Amino acid sequence: WRWKNITVSLVHALISSCWAVYCFYKSPKLAEDLISTYTVLSHSLVAVSMGYFIYDVCDMLVYQRTRQSLELLGHHAVILVAFSISVFTRLYVGYALVSLLVELNSIFLHSRQLMQIYGFAKNNCFYRLNSVTNLGTFVVFRISVLAWMTRWIVINRHLIPLVFYSVGSIGLAIITVMNIVLLYRLFRSDFI
Repeated sequence: WRWKNITVSLVHALISSCWAVYCFYKSPKLAEDLISTYTVLSHSLVAVSMGYFIYDVCDMLVYQRTRQSLELLGHHAVILVAFSISVFTRLYVGYALVSLLVELNSIFLHSRQLMQIYGFAKNNCFYRLNSVTNLGTFVVFRISVLAWMTRWIVINRHLIPLVFYSVGSIGLAIITVMNIVLLYRLFRSDFI
């Protein structure tokens, strides 16, 4: 089950991260106006990713009930609420796309998990390369992107209805804390 779940997550990370970058390339206005710019391609990505997170929640509820899966279920719930706003209102699609840039790091995070399943030693050159790349992309595409998203929502709070601002702020706070804990765990496991 774990191998299948991580492989599906890796495929989602590969597709969604490349798709998000392509959306920004194809429609640069998405990066300029994160609230009201809408394209079918970008909206479809958010909807497909929402479908993936729903699938992953169901998969975890059926096959894995551990503390780690509870953390992931919380993470997925926050994302599903935020993505639902974009999917159903067709607003904040650009903002949702920015959050999907995090998936660039997920490629290496899931690759690390698969290497562990296959029994790669931590001193294996491929594992070490992935660990270093994982750490670097974690800082750039998780921590920095989340910090940028937090800065953006605070600066633009006057443009965002209170309910959406509250959902976004609370969601970002939860995701940021979870990512700081995950960064600590990764650093401790792979480098200390």
